[in-house]
Amino acid sequence: MADAQTIPIRVGVILDMDGYGEMAFNCLSMALSDFYSTHSHYKTRLLLTNRPPKGDVIGAASAGLDLLKNVQVQAILGPTFSSQASFLISLGEEAQVPIISYSATSPSLSSTGSPYFFRATLSDATQVDAIADIVEAFGWREVIPVYEENNFGEGIMPYLSDALGRVNARIPYRSVISTLATDDQIEAELYKLMTMQTRVFVVHMLSPLASRLFIIARKIGLMSRDCAWIVTNGITNELELLDQSTLESMLGVIGVRHHVPRSKELESFETRFNKQVLVGSKLSIFGLWAYDAATALAIAAEKANLRDVKYIQTSSNSTDLEGFGVSGDGPNLIKALSNTTFTGLAGNFRLVDGELEAPPLEIVNFVGHGVRGIGYWTKDSRIVNELNSKSANLYADFTPKSKLGSVIWPGDTTSRPRGWVIPTNGRKLRVGVPVKAGFTEFVSVTWNADNSVRVEGYCIDVFEAVMAALPYGVSYEYIPFAYPNHTTAGDYNSLTYQVYLGVSIFAFFFFMISRAGEMFDNNMMNVQNYDIVAGDVTIVANRSQYVDFTLPYTESGVAMIVPLKDVKRKNAWIFLKPLTWELWLTSFCSFVFLGFLIWLLEHERNDRFQGSFWYQVGTIFWFGFSTMVFAHKEKLRSNLSKIMLIIWFLVVLILTQSYTASLASMLTVQKLQPAVTDVDFLIRNNKHVGYMQGSFVYGLLKKMNFPESHLVEYNSPEKLNELLSNGRIAAAFHEIPYIKLFLTKYCSGYTMIGPINKANGFGIVFPIGSPLVKDVSRAILNVTEGQKISEMEKKWLGVVNKCLDPDRLATPHNLGLGSFWGLN
Repeated sequence: MADAQTIPIRVGVILDMDGYGEMAFNCLSMALSDFYSTHSHYKTRLLLTNRPPKGDVIGAASAGLDLLKNVQVQAILGPTFSSQASFLISLGEEAQVPIISYSATSPSLSSTGSPYFFRATLSDATQVDAIADIVEAFGWREVIPVYEENNFGEGIMPYLSDALGRVNARIPYRSVISTLATDDQIEAELYKLMTMQTRVFVVHMLSPLASRLFIIARKIGLMSRDCAWIVTNGITNELELLDQSTLESMLGVIGVRHHVPRSKELESFETRFNKQVLVGSKLSIFGLWAYDAATALAIAAEKANLRDVKYIQTSSNSTDLEGFGVSGDGPNLIKALSNTTFTGLAGNFRLVDGELEAPPLEIVNFVGHGVRGIGYWTKDSRIVNELNSKSANLYADFTPKSKLGSVIWPGDTTSRPRGWVIPTNGRKLRVGVPVKAGFTEFVSVTWNADNSVRVEGYCIDVFEAVMAALPYGVSYEYIPFAYPNHTTAGDYNSLTYQVYLGVSIFAFFFFMISRAGEMFDNNMMNVQNYDIVAGDVTIVANRSQYVDFTLPYTESGVAMIVPLKDVKRKNAWIFLKPLTWELWLTSFCSFVFLGFLIWLLEHERNDRFQGSFWYQVGTIFWFGFSTMVFAHKEKLRSNLSKIMLIIWFLVVLILTQSYTASLASMLTVQKLQPAVTDVDFLIRNNKHVGYMQGSFVYGLLKKMNFPESHLVEYNSPEKLNELLSNGRIAAAFHEIPYIKLFLTKYCSGYTMIGPINKANGFGIVFPIGSPLVKDVSRAILNVTEGQKISEMEKKWLGVVNKCLDPDRLATPHNLGLGSFWGLN
């Protein structure tokens, strides 16, 4: 009676009955059996009709046409591959029949363009952010994707590229391997990878090709401790299909897969599946998704109240592509599917815009005999150690790498791979360095007897330390900016422009026509172009129009070097200088006042303070001023007078001693002052000034309205000292690092005034848009914030002497009332 009352709903299945297809079909059948055994009151019953697609796209299309036209199914489950699904989705939309795939993972398939397509599995794009976070966690900056040459492999690449770009990891090369590639072809491609410096690989392919890839990679030595391999769920979802030799070859590989929570229902199903299914059919996560897809369709069919009715014919055309009708229950069924939620074997089942809501990802490590979990990834918390809020908060202050468990890497080591090696045939970067006669402490280029080049100096040490601090290796060679006769080939503008010319042949000809002679001479035709310029190259605006600079690694600014002059004091009234006029006047009045007070207290009882009027006035003045040298001879009789005199002696002692010290200092200490302190003074008085050969300061001085005839060139500290000492120039303009170096040698006679102009210090030059600029700038920060930069400065530039400050060397200040306020 129950069977008579049920309504059969025909559902098409497009599966080849090979190992995978048999496993999936058994899961579909078991899902319906389990569901209707617990939902016997449901009126609808799904009936499965399988049409094998014969493993190709045309076969899948033919099977779909047969199911729609001849069987008139209400829904189709499948097909297996993404390449088979594209045309089938169009057929389903035409017939208004839902196409539900539990294994087509290519991101190129989307439910947005077709409301009748439901992905009951997860898109490959759901894992790219997790992979990018893993790359960022271990500090790798270059990644080579290795993927299968088909719709499955290529579909993920745009998403993976964007995700890696988010964490500033670049893709220098893409390794594409055909599904039909022979072992020799795979080996040849892997040998090609070995010639490159990058050793971080992201593998996205299915298990049959991946097995061959890793076995060959192990054989040729590409599974060494320098290498890092990350595999996508295309491999981790099919671990059951990997044999032991493949697992052993994948020792140290990191993989991501969608997390399947363990449950009693899942354990029960696995037990029953292993008992009921023939030996050789291994259960994978695609079987669990197939089980949940069938369950969801059974629930939706009941919700939509489907009936076993024929299609509505909308056209009299009898061709295969237009001969089928339209399912009248299709709109109701897709609405019911969109609102179906339950807890399935693979986790929570919920469709959002036709796509299965993504669960957390599990990060696993291949350990030779299988995999073990080392962490998880969620969209909100990123990399976490455990899947709970407490653990996420506990590790909130730790780096992503610290949230992962211990990892065994290729080579059976626990040390993180560098992710790069020196390439076997990679082209070295051409690093241009300036050639000059002076200030060689910054950059020095010398040629040996065999014509080999030796490059050293402070800037070179900084450059080498920065390149060593990069998270990957960069091979480079120094090429001096010089002619064959070892003379400099031009100024710093010309040197930096060679980087621009090195990447733009068209720009070279344009430059020769429109700017010949402005920044370099015509002999530049004989000089090599460069990939990088290292040295004492200042970051300035006109150069940034053609090249990119890193962050500066030296102090910035342009200042002025001027001689110190000795101000000698030859003044007949210098003995008055130690005290201010206020203090002189106050002292005079105080002496007179003291004499008057002593007279007032003594004249009635002391005959020495008696006599005629003018005699008493003279006594007052005599007694007051005689106390200055303690020469008074009058004996005092009043105790009050004696107390006052004792206090006054203390005041006089301090005053006289301070006067003596101040006068002695004025007569013996030099007063050194800058000969010039004002740039306008130099311009108004037509003074000659100096600038460094090849420096941008020449253009700066012209902008400051210095006549060109008043600009004198120098090329070394010795030449600069000569020009300043013999008066040929009144001042010299240079950048602060050079001035500090100059003062270490000639500190006593010169001082620095300024800075008078803002400059951005020395930087490393790259072509515009070079991906290395950001990495090198970060490395510069690491180097300049450490102790190593101080050691390099001490080695090459020495310790700048604490030159005597003219302000501190000036004659001591005159003493004033405020100096003795405490005596009141």
